[in-house]
Amino acid sequence: MPAKQKAEFELVLERVFDAPPEKVFRAWTDPELLKQWFVPKPWKLASVDQDIRAGGKANIVMADPDGNEYPNMGVFLEVVPNRKIVTTDAFTEGWVPSGKPFMAAETTFEPAPGGKTKYTARAMHWNAESKAEHEKMGFHEGWGAAADQLAELLKKI
Repeated sequence: MPAKQKAEFELVLERVFDAPPEKVFRAWTDPELLKQWFVPKPWKLASVDQDIRAGGKANIVMADPDGNEYPNMGVFLEVVPNRKIVTTDAFTEGWVPSGKPFMAAETTFEPAPGGKTKYTARAMHWNAESKAEHEKMGFHEGWGAAADQLAELLKKI
């Protein structure tokens, strides 16, 4: 797929965190830390069940303030410790097709001057409709709020 077309279906969030990549990666891969920032409050993660390796399960369950749960099942496509995590909901554990893929997500952790991390979270959708749906769901606000929560958590760990 040409790069221009690929970018057409992407939503991207970039930040610079005042923490080294190792710490940011840990906040992504430690279930107890992930629960503290991954969804915008007052939402929460009801459960995290991950096997953080290429082909491993990437299962989380989000819960809204009323306790309604929203399972998100997927797999890790690529894991480069302290540098990159790629997941998709196109497959579930054991490479079982999910039936209705929504996106693949790539998160990178690049070393930046002063012991900081350039953080890029990219949601790569299969088509324009899925991208538009994700924007309407509040991608920028939701992923931005979660990144703000991550920045606060990184000050404490």
